[in-house]
Amino acid sequence: MIVVYWLHAPEAGQEAPRAAHAAFEPDRLSDALRFAEELRARRRAGEAISHVAIQSELPQAVGPAGVGDPSPDYAHYKRRIDPAIPLGRPSGEK
Repeated sequence: MIVVYWLHAPEAGQEAPRAAHAAFEPDRLSDALRFAEELRARRRAGEAISHVAIQSELPQAVGPAGVGDPSPDYAHYKRRIDPAIPLGRPSGEK
């Protein structure tokens, strides 16, 4: 399913914006994109619309839990200047 979300500015007597959404079938991405662009055009024309966003959870693109889990010995480090230096050494050692 593909969903387009957006907010309407608060109307008189309301404290918070009103959330809205429109749902599209997985094979209707073009329609969802076109609808989102129409909302953005309405915002540019002065309508009180904000936070237009598209979210999808397509069955063929979402795998079962655990598919992306790393192996137990995997360790991620942002920088490792010299790969010959073993991981996990105290900072003061050379």
